[in-house]
Amino acid sequence: MLAAYVARFSPDSPLDGLEVGQVPDAEAPSDRQGWEVVDVRAAALNQHDLWSLRGVGLKEDQLPMVLGCDAAGVTADGREVIVHAVVGALPTKGTPEGTEPRSILSERYPGTLAEQVAVPSTNLVDKPAWLTWQEAACLPTAWLTAHRAIFRTGGAEHGDVLLVQGAGGGVATAAIVLGVAAGLDVHVTSRSAERRERAQQMGATAHEPGARLPVRADVVLESVGKATWQHSVASVRAGGAIVVVGATTGDPSPASITRIFFHELRVLGSTMG
Repeated sequence: MLAAYVARFSPDSPLDGLEVGQVPDAEAPSDRQGWEVVDVRAAALNQHDLWSLRGVGLKEDQLPMVLGCDAAGVTADGREVIVHAVVGALPTKGTPEGTEPRSILSERYPGTLAEQVAVPSTNLVDKPAWLTWQEAACLPTAWLTAHRAIFRTGGAEHGDVLLVQGAGGGVATAAIVLGVAAGLDVHVTSRSAERRERAQQMGATAHEPGARLPVRADVVLESVGKATWQHSVASVRAGGAIVVVGATTGDPSPASITRIFFHELRVLGSTMG
């Protein structure tokens, strides 16, 4: 089958490690029950694909690895589905012994940028008829990450103030749309005037990076890291939450521990829903 895959790692120029060509057809793992093959109708790109091409989360002996976390397609019995990318679970308290360690497609198992993908049956969700294939394929990583971070991890409620750092990416865009729809007062930052304008069109109040907000945030969605961390810590109200879903500019230094403990801030990690 035709697929886009990591042929080699290229930390400085990730696309140099990308190849498109024929790979073996998707098959359910021989040592796993309850898996099935999905004919992919649409797949979505994520920042994770670039990290994979750089060699993050993969080893040389796993190559070639088919890229892609998100997809929508059709099962062998004709069911139209959205593919959920997370396989296994974190080994937290209460996780049943023997549960497979958590990974997402394209880390331990071939991903979705192919004509077919094999996934656990429990990872398949019926595709609403009113969604196009392309829309459905974009939902899992970005939209589940945003939804979980804002409402489950961050605990945002109607009327709360949400600050989204770094407008324009998939998670940030989803966060704006979801926040506005849920009745949150959404604020975003971006260096790009075009992205700020786009965020305003979606119902958010846009600011340049580091700008003083007119009101402190109940929840901050932090995906940028080093470049925005000080602003996040300074912009959240006492007792508020900074929900970290990524760090595209690296780990922050300093970490502002003094302000975090003095204002009783909650710093919470959150991954894909």
